[in-house]
Amino acid sequence: MRYNDQYQSWRNDPQKFWADQVQNLQWQTTPEKIFEHNESGDRWYVDGVMNSCFNCVDRHVEAGHGARIAFIHDSPITGTKSQISYAELLDRVQCVASMMQDKGIKKGDRVIIYMPMIVETAIAALACARLGAVHSIVFGGFAAAELATRLDDAKPKLVLAASCGLEPGRIIEYKPLLDGAIELASHKPEACLIWQRNEAPAPLYDRRDFEWQALEDQARASEKRANCVPVLATDPLYILYTSGTTGIPKGVVRDNGGHLVALSWAMENIFNIAPGEVFWSASDFGWVVGHSFILYGPLAIGATSVIYEGKPIGTPDAGAFWRVVSEHSVKALFTAPTAFRAIKKEDPQGKLVGDYDMRAFQTLYLAGERVDPDTINWAESALGVPVIDNWWQTETGWPICANPVGIELLPIKKGSPSVAMPGYELAVLDEGGKPVAANETGAIVVKTPLPPGCLPGLWQNQDGFEAAYLEDYPGYYKTGDAGFIDKDGYLYVMSRTDDIINVAGHRLSTGGMEEVLAGHDDIAECAVLGVNDALKGELPLGLLVFNDGVNRPNTEIVAECIQKVRDEIGPVAAFKLAVRVERLPKTRSGKILRGTIRKIANGEDWKMPATIDDPAILDEITEALKIIGYPTEKTA
Repeated sequence: MRYNDQYQSWRNDPQKFWADQVQNLQWQTTPEKIFEHNESGDRWYVDGVMNSCFNCVDRHVEAGHGARIAFIHDSPITGTKSQISYAELLDRVQCVASMMQDKGIKKGDRVIIYMPMIVETAIAALACARLGAVHSIVFGGFAAAELATRLDDAKPKLVLAASCGLEPGRIIEYKPLLDGAIELASHKPEACLIWQRNEAPAPLYDRRDFEWQALEDQARASEKRANCVPVLATDPLYILYTSGTTGIPKGVVRDNGGHLVALSWAMENIFNIAPGEVFWSASDFGWVVGHSFILYGPLAIGATSVIYEGKPIGTPDAGAFWRVVSEHSVKALFTAPTAFRAIKKEDPQGKLVGDYDMRAFQTLYLAGERVDPDTINWAESALGVPVIDNWWQTETGWPICANPVGIELLPIKKGSPSVAMPGYELAVLDEGGKPVAANETGAIVVKTPLPPGCLPGLWQNQDGFEAAYLEDYPGYYKTGDAGFIDKDGYLYVMSRTDDIINVAGHRLSTGGMEEVLAGHDDIAECAVLGVNDALKGELPLGLLVFNDGVNRPNTEIVAECIQKVRDEIGPVAAFKLAVRVERLPKTRSGKILRGTIRKIANGEDWKMPATIDDPAILDEITEALKIIGYPTEKTA
């Protein structure tokens, strides 16, 4: 069945479409009531009973696939590589779940997981799922104050943490951050189980501190093995707090049944991965991509997933990704465009690809930031495989728009994540909530109900959920992104809705300007944002990162970039502010912190984003902005 047929079959009978996907999982009670709208919102598979850990681990072992590799751990920082089979994973998850039971964890309890990119992070999450406990993975190394807000909101009984995380050239000790968070938080967890890493073991001096390794060894020696606890499909599996939270934390809830149904469909139909094949999502467990496509998605279908503790560059060079692909026979890689911009900046000709055997590699998937055509062109040329953009959000848990390679490879339109997947009906609306014409920019929304796998709500904050996502456009979910749909149904996501700037009454997309700038041969990456202007209301400001090895004068290249925007978008863009910067401030997941840059340029109060990768970059940006006179006296 081709894409159009699958999408139309969903449109014709959504409940039958999602009922048919139930067979991809093993259920204790197969759901008969596929969809229900009740006082708690839209819910899928309401009478189904299952267990996510069983479906990700036990059933593959029971089917005779225990020797198949579940995870490959590759850490260029420690210089180690290891594998764990499904049978070995089952044994460890059973033991860890047992030690958690000994600490009083039962169905419905919350558990914070504060860990780096190691296999134990996955084991911790699966052990929670096994017991019906609700896990919340917090990015390892998150500041104490941010971790404290999550402790107070989720109210975990238990914290599973590592003693440290590793970055190139530095060790981040987690235990002092965890201790600081517990001191700040009103809610105190009953126990903290610490996985001791050799690079920086943590002192355990509090009565609530326990060494993970010792407890797991005790559970194994006593032959304690925790069984899977049956849960309703609508019971929560995890809470994932969106980055940069201020005020009341926004805890996205994911349920058990719909989540695994959707991910199983996506792994096969979008990412074209079959059981036993190697899939690598170069993300972090702390982000939604890590939850969906390092952990649950690959394991749900019995594939092999790579856990990578490294960077696209600097561990040791811009060929790091190609080494991993080559050594582990990776079929498909899913990463952020920002990773490829970093690689392209250091290896503009893509020469390092030639050092590795890439014959197993078939597809590159990009998501997380808008993908400019220039980055896609570079990746296609360097790798010789299709480069597939896809678009989704923490809230949806799996792609809204994609090119469904597992069904058929649709024509690729560079700059577009392609078309809506079954379950998602898109619209683009104006400020009054009315649909706009093809190719006209507006707010991107999704008709409700959302499909399985999407958030049913926010943790203990239904009012906040409705206010944030449902109130502005009745009958639709507000994505917060702006863009347009062309005559063929392809979506173009141009920016966040708050990155649409108003220049003398003209609504312009900063994403469109970034696309033009990225097409300049000397530009590695860029960011465009709106800054205050007394005459025009707002003006676009461009921050330009040059490719390595560029030795022409800055002023010459900046002038060419300004002219390029004028030529390709027109004088209406009023693009005349641009400056070279050495690097852009980003979150650890690779998103450019445009809002913070805007506040600095406008002379507004701002605070250090909790998720920033390197705070020193903001000082660099502040100095660079002074070159072009920002903030001005009028905006300061």
